[in-house]
Amino acid sequence: MRLHKTDTATNIETKQKMKDTEERSKGEKRTAFVVIFSAVTMVLEIFFGLFSKSMALLADGIHMGSHVLAIGLSWGAYIMVRRLKKRNDSNINGDKLLSLSAYTSGIILLIFALFIMVEAIERLFSPPVEIRYVEAMIVAVSGMVVNIICAFALHDKDGKKDYNSHSAYLHVLADALTSLGAIVGLICAMIWNIVWIDALVALACSVVIIVWAKNLLRDTGGLLIRNDSEHNDRITTHRH
Repeated sequence: MRLHKTDTATNIETKQKMKDTEERSKGEKRTAFVVIFSAVTMVLEIFFGLFSKSMALLADGIHMGSHVLAIGLSWGAYIMVRRLKKRNDSNINGDKLLSLSAYTSGIILLIFALFIMVEAIERLFSPPVEIRYVEAMIVAVSGMVVNIICAFALHDKDGKKDYNSHSAYLHVLADALTSLGAIVGLICAMIWNIVWIDALVALACSVVIIVWAKNLLRDTGGLLIRNDSEHNDRITTHRH
């Protein structure tokens, strides 16, 4: 009877591991697509920014580079976990590694939001600057389109909570939000000559992104603590 229960528990654990591996594989493929797509966009924006001498396009291309690095962190975590699983290393907790990647992404997202907030506050108290509306609008719209495509690619349709993939999703969503905010600000400045609305919208976007980052850090921080204790218990049991 005990043997039957042990076999049943082992089968359930094996099926769960296979399911987790399949979900991670899907997450890795989605994240890889976003990294490659964003990297190609980055190269094109920098190239055409230099070719056309457009500072707005060049700046957006450089910003896209930081975006690629942040999401590349999530992709790298998937690759590392997959390789460690092939080695059957029981001392490595794959869930904890992915949670650590997501936690690090949360810190990067928080820094990104604070940078926007500081820039927005400085702009509010600085003399009005001349804005190249057409050029800025093209960059903002193209940036939003790229980020919407990436967000759809990373969106978890099954409702499963993969925080590593979710952290990458929040990065592209934050970029899409700032692009939308830029478009709203530019329209207000063009039509009603309310130049300061651009900085105000950016400030509002930074607050929203800070809330997203805080929630991500809270959730993944809790997982890091919980996963660590659970993994140690499994290793101890396995050794006995």
